[in-house]
Amino acid sequence: MTDQGTLPTIIQGGMGVAVSGWELARAVCRTGELGVVSGTALDVVCARRLQAGDPGGHMRRALAAFPIPEMSRRIMKKYYVHGGKAPDAAFQAVPRFTVTPSVELQELTVVGTFCEVWLAKQEHTAPVGINFLRKIEIPLPFGLLGAMLAGVDYVLVGAGNPSEIPGLMRTLAAGEDLNFGVRAQGLRSDDPPVTVRCSPTELLGEAAHGMTVPRFLAIVASVDLAAGLAGDPATRPFGFIVEGPSAGGHNAPPRGPRKLDELGQPVYDDRDAVDLETLAAVGLPFWLAGAYGTPEGLAEARATGAMGIQVGTAFAYSQESGLADSLKRQVLGEVLAGTLDVRSDWRASPTGFPFRVIQLEGTVSDPEIAAGRKAVCDLGALRSPYKKANGDIDYRCPAEPPAVYARKGGRAANAEGRRCLCNALLSAADLPQQRPDGSVEPAIVTSGDDFRAVEALASNGSAGGPYRASAVVDYLRAGLARV
Repeated sequence: MTDQGTLPTIIQGGMGVAVSGWELARAVCRTGELGVVSGTALDVVCARRLQAGDPGGHMRRALAAFPIPEMSRRIMKKYYVHGGKAPDAAFQAVPRFTVTPSVELQELTVVGTFCEVWLAKQEHTAPVGINFLRKIEIPLPFGLLGAMLAGVDYVLVGAGNPSEIPGLMRTLAAGEDLNFGVRAQGLRSDDPPVTVRCSPTELLGEAAHGMTVPRFLAIVASVDLAAGLAGDPATRPFGFIVEGPSAGGHNAPPRGPRKLDELGQPVYDDRDAVDLETLAAVGLPFWLAGAYGTPEGLAEARATGAMGIQVGTAFAYSQESGLADSLKRQVLGEVLAGTLDVRSDWRASPTGFPFRVIQLEGTVSDPEIAAGRKAVCDLGALRSPYKKANGDIDYRCPAEPPAVYARKGGRAANAEGRRCLCNALLSAADLPQQRPDGSVEPAIVTSGDDFRAVEALASNGSAGGPYRASAVVDYLRAGLARV
């Protein structure tokens, strides 16, 4: 069991967008393990939940707890729709992030993240974590600020080198202004850095003071990165999550020359295996992720010296996860029928990272569905800054309309096979955008490829339907008896 003074055996993976929502994280925390909310696109998630009428009143409860009532009232006034928007009406747009985000967007991100963490922390005393993608860097200071204001206990960061995160959190906790450096394509070595300014005091006033620095868990796929982070006091994390290539979502690319199998999937070899004995010698706690989500996997992880495991896939199909119920049942049906197909797609994500996708009828994994979708980039979470010929900073994404991407200097070959993950993942979380032509944004479902736990739990569940998150924890803890 876990409390503030001990470490978790099981960490529930932070699955975005909104699959690892506050309900799932809270359910896991109530078992005494570490529940984790996804920090991805919580500005949009907050705005859409309010426009959907805020069923259950949960967002309004959290907004009422936010320490700056005027900010909560501004967000309620702009986005809340009593009774919910009409089913065929579009969600109101949220401003897109740039390196000079509007105050409105800064506030929405701080508040949306605060609400997610605050709700996850209700009705128990266990620690709560939040997961961010290093690749989505411009919103990071504002998301961290909102999470820390809500008292988040752990911050998990992957999808890139998270070396700046400890210093960023210390600066925010001190209430000090900061200029967070972001990567921009096309910059020369003598160009001034591109930064995002965040002022906790301007945003929060007195509430910016008194925050504590959460424990930081770096998600890594190599001993080299882990040792480099641990070797510098400025970047040293509390511990590591070692994520293997079978995990869901974005994975680290293989080391060495690029190789593909007959399906176009990246091929991993011994160079991608993490030497756990060497990692243990670094001297920090670590957890293993990617095909460890079984009792046997937990026992194996503990035998290596790991504190435990991080598990995403088994929790994604639980009753409390934010994945749309129709998709849960569709996936569970295929799991029990033995027909589920999960592929590691090197083209799907605009980030360029391999991305695991379930081949599922009616989703953008179907080439016909993908071809029938009109390209639009109205969320922009995965846009990358780049330097224009005149020196200005603009933004582009390989999944945006091809003509727009080409006009911005993007290469056509880089756009082939890309999917708009922003819209598709929100659809998977049952927050799909309605388009003027009457179409609805199709979903995409990302998942790890180890479904042993899902199969075992669904077989014991009600008519093969979703099971409780607590059942996942009970199932996994059986491995502790084998250590």
